[in-house]
Amino acid sequence: MSAVFACQGFGNLAASIVAIVVLACFKSAIREDVFMLDYVWRICLGFGAIPGGITLYWRLTMPESKSFQAEANKRAAAGADAEAGALPDTENEMLLTKNNNIQTPLDEQLAESSRNASNLGALVNDKYAGSINHIAENADATEQPTKTARLETFGQYFGQWKNMKVLLGTSLAWFVVDVAFYGINLNSSVVISAIGFSGDVQSGDPYDVLTRNCLGNIIINVLGSVPGYWISVFTIEKLGRKWIQLMGFAALTVLYVVIGFAYHKILDASNVAFIVLFTLAQLFQNFGPNVTCFVWPGEVFPTRFKATAHGISAASGKLGAIVAQAGLMTLKDRGGPNEFIPHLIEIFALFTLVGFFVTFWIPESKGKTIEEITGETD
Repeated sequence: MSAVFACQGFGNLAASIVAIVVLACFKSAIREDVFMLDYVWRICLGFGAIPGGITLYWRLTMPESKSFQAEANKRAAAGADAEAGALPDTENEMLLTKNNNIQTPLDEQLAESSRNASNLGALVNDKYAGSINHIAENADATEQPTKTARLETFGQYFGQWKNMKVLLGTSLAWFVVDVAFYGINLNSSVVISAIGFSGDVQSGDPYDVLTRNCLGNIIINVLGSVPGYWISVFTIEKLGRKWIQLMGFAALTVLYVVIGFAYHKILDASNVAFIVLFTLAQLFQNFGPNVTCFVWPGEVFPTRFKATAHGISAASGKLGAIVAQAGLMTLKDRGGPNEFIPHLIEIFALFTLVGFFVTFWIPESKGKTIEEITGETD
C-alpha cells in the first residue's frame, strides 16, 4: 500500500512537468492573448484523467485479497444455509460478531430473492401482480432485520474502547496531518514566492511567471516530497508504521515551530536556509504520517469493517483539508498580504503535536497478519 500511495509524489512531479510542456506549446499564443491560458489549464486537467483511467482498469481486473475472498466464502456459506431454511436472526448475528469479531449477513441472498420476485411480477398476469408485489415487500421486510443486525454488529465492535480508540487514532491522525499538509501545499505559491520562483502574472510575462512557478514546485517535490515517499516505502517494514508516524509528527512539530516563530528572520537571513527547512518539512510529511495514515487503516481493522473504517479515516483527512483551506487559510492575509502565514504554521505545529499523541492508540501492524492484529479467526 505504501508503494501505491508513494506514486502521489510522481504524480505531483508529473503535473508540473506537463504544465511546463503545455505552457511551452502555447508560449506565443499566451503572450499575444493571456486568455489562451484557459486552454492550458483545461488541457492539463484533461491529462490527469489518463492515469486515472489506466488505474481504474487495473483495479477492476486485479484479484481480490485472500481475506476478502474468505469473507465472500463465508457469505456464500450463509446463503446456502438460508436456502436450507437456517436463516440466522439478529441474536445469531450478534453472537457471531462477539465470538469472531466478524459477522456474515445474508444481504446478497435476500437481495437476490427480492430481484427474483420483482422479475416474476413483470411476467405474470395483472391478476396476480398484487400477490407478487406482496411477496417482494415481504422479501424487503425480511432484509431489514439483517441490515439492522449489520449496524448493530458494527456498533458492538466499535462500542468497545479497545476498538474505538484505534478508529479514533487513525481518523484523528489523518485529520491533523491533512490540516498541515493541505494548509501548506494548497498554498505553496506563498513558499514559492518566498524562495524567488514566483511573480505577478498581471504585471509580468504570464508565460515566464507560470513556468517559474512550475519549476519551483518541481524543486520542492524533488528535494523533499518524492524522497520522503520512497524512504517510507523502503523502510516501513523495517521500522514499522508506529515508529515512522511518531518520528514524522515529532519532526514536523519541531520544524513548524522553528519556521513559524522565526519565519521572517529566516527569510531575511537566507533563502537557502528557508528552502532547507521547508524541504525537511516536506520530507517528514511523507517519510512520516502522510504515508502511514493511508497505509495503517487498511491493516488494523477486521475484513468485515475494513472498508468502512478506512473510509471514515480518509473522510476525516478530507475534513482536515477543508478546515485548513476554508477555515485557517482565510486568515493568511490578516494584517496584510501573507502576514498571518507564520502564525498559521505555528497552529499547524499544534495539530501535528496532537497527531503524535493519538498515534499511541493504533497497534503496530509490522510483520503481523490481519488475524493477529484484529483477533479474527477462520
